[in-house]
Amino acid sequence: MRRRWRSNSIGILFLSLIACAVLIALSATGILRPVEGIAAAPINFITGIFNRAQLSISSAFGESADIISLRNRIYDLEEQLAIIQAENIGLREIASDYERLADLLSYTSAAQDQELVTAEVIGLDTQSSVRSIIINQGTRSGIELGMPVVTQLGLVGRIIDVSANAALVQLVTDQNSAISGRLQNSRAEGSVVGRGLTNGILEMQHIQVDTEITEGELVVTSGLGGNLPPDLVIGQITSYRDFEFELSQSAQLRSLIDFNTLEFVLVITNFEPADISVFDEEDGTQ
Repeated sequence: MRRRWRSNSIGILFLSLIACAVLIALSATGILRPVEGIAAAPINFITGIFNRAQLSISSAFGESADIISLRNRIYDLEEQLAIIQAENIGLREIASDYERLADLLSYTSAAQDQELVTAEVIGLDTQSSVRSIIINQGTRSGIELGMPVVTQLGLVGRIIDVSANAALVQLVTDQNSAISGRLQNSRAEGSVVGRGLTNGILEMQHIQVDTEITEGELVVTSGLGGNLPPDLVIGQITSYRDFEFELSQSAQLRSLIDFNTLEFVLVITNFEPADISVFDEEDGTQ
């Protein structure tokens, strides 16, 4: 049995070799060219499919690499943009500080009879009943109790507490603040009191009943009482009340200063509040 299978296998191999030799000979003479074309068509089709698949895979890998490169580039650009924006913000702050300091310098140059110390606002009292700020100048810079604090727009308030390198300023808007004021046009006097509000609203009380008040008129310090120098702008009249049977008038005014954005102020250091309480004591003893 095994011998017969081996002899058959040898015979098949021999016949296969003869067939291959015949096919090679026929192919060399060109006789099998039509048959070869028909047989090559499906092979070429299958080969094309594999080639296109290979190209698609290669393209996908290439596009993925490009996407990664673009993302990295975007990250770099975003980081550079953040740095530039931070620099722009810093430059804007410097420009804004320069403008405010330039305005204060103009006021300082015009106020030749006043000795002024520039201070930066470093704190704000947030209590609703108290309106005050803290500045970064104190006794080392010649700051004392009662000294007026101003900007180029007018009166900010007065020093009510002081340390070596800081001071507490009571704002004119504080409800415990009372200032002797004068209408700029009529020169009529009254008492300007704070309302404890953040919008700079004040009230001028005890104005003579026959005084003509004009909306938009400025109110300045009168100097009466010796607590403040005269002619510092307090605010501008926005409205007034004149009732027939009242003995005096009152008016509402608004400070020209935006206290919520206050950053730099000036302290008038050559003004010393007058202590007139001694005269009241002398009158009481007589």
